Amino acid sequence: MKRITAMLLAALMLLSAAAFAEDYAIATDTAFRPFEYTDETGTLVGIDVEILAAVAEDQGFTYTIEPLGWDASIAACQAGQKDGMIAGASITDARKESGWIFSDGYYNATQSMAVAQNSDIAGFEALNGLSVAVKIGTMSKDYADSLSETYGFTVVTFESSPDVYQAVIGGQCAACFDDTPIMADYIKSNGVPLKLVDGTANEGADYGFAVFSADKQELVDKFNAGLANIKANGKYDEILAKYLGN
Repeated sequence: MKRITAMLLAALMLLSAAAFAEDYAIATDTAFRPFEYTDETGTLVGIDVEILAAVAEDQGFTYTIEPLGWDASIAACQAGQKDGMIAGASITDARKESGWIFSDGYYNATQSMAVAQNSDIAGFEALNGLSVAVKIGTMSKDYADSLSETYGFTVVTFESSPDVYQAVIGGQCAACFDDTPIMADYIKSNGVPLKLVDGTANEGADYGFAVFSADKQELVDKFNAGLANIKANGKYDEILAKYLGN
């Protein structure tokens, strides 16, 4: 009897451990403030980071998050090394068709153009014959590409948003395109000599949490359920207010 009881207890412990063994591996970008970035203490922080934490707490799952960079995050998910990514990824039909599986949107962002503080460029028309900087593989690149032929400018790609901005500050490019809240935060937080150009924003798109295999649909479902709950209980608005001052 004691042996049977011990075996039952062991089995229950294994089942209990399995029930809580939902340690997902999540990838994110390295520098996409205010959505993900490293603060002065070396801690990964940002809107994406806190939304994921709040959703995980609400849904009762555990996870690890690693800032790999944009391209590396996608590659890691596609290779099955990570379960999903949260990195300010805009939800688009093109991405869905190529295998991205998105959650519900958690933030709507536009893309727009910025120039050097002392620049007299006031619109796309002034870009003829010039170069603009964008981050590779992003909606901002798609937006710039869609305008390049009409306005006669060349699109130059970089690996990160800070590299994009530095290209304009250093005079390598005449302007840059990026997500509007990212550029606004970077200019404000770092005091860099850039300015947003009025009237250059597009219609925007929602950011979504993403996975790259139908086997990960359960994680997307959990994210959606948790997102709905933190929106309902006020936690979502609290996170946005912390980073955007809304």
